[in-house]
Parts: sequence; structure tokens; C-alpha cells
Amino acid sequence: MTPLAATATTHLATTVATPTLASFLAVLALLWLLGYAAVCAADPFGCCRRCKGPGKTLKPNGRVKRWCRRCDGTGLRLRIGRRLFNYLRRLHRDAAR
Repeated sequence: MTPLAATATTHLATTVATPTLASFLAVLALLWLLGYAAVCAADPFGCCRRCKGPGKTLKPNGRVKRWCRRCDGTGLRLRIGRRLFNYLRRLHRDAAR
């Protein structure tokens, strides 16, 4: 009897829908995106990356050396997601006119 290599056999991997790595990563990315959107809606400002929050650099004696130019001394910056949301909202508003 010859072995039939091309017979229709059912394997567990083909009959049971197993989640693949790509679908797991897609769900994980979607959850991260929803979380980041919630953070951008609740707190649109984050710490300035250059001065890390205080808005100034200090001399060794504690006096202000200079104010941060990136954040204008506020210590805050607008998050990238909020910037994108504002751009899309402005684009939608201008298109309706």
C-alpha cells in the first residue's frame, strides 16, 4: 500500500481559530491608541522635553539662568495626539464653511 501524502487530513491548527501574533499586536496597538487618546483628552499638556518641567534652567546658586525657549517658561507642551486632534478639528471646521 502506498502512502497517501495528499489526502485531506484535518489538523488542529487548521480547524481551531487560534489567535495569531499579528492579531494580538493589532489589538494591543488599538488598546494603546485608545488609552493615548483618553490621556490626550483628559490632560492635553505634558512636560516640556527640553527643561523637563520647570520652564527654566538654574544657576548653582539657585537663581534663574534662562527661561526655556521651547515652552516659553511654562514647562508644558501640547501632546502630539492633541495637536493632531486640533488639526483635524480645524480642518473639519474650515471644510464646512
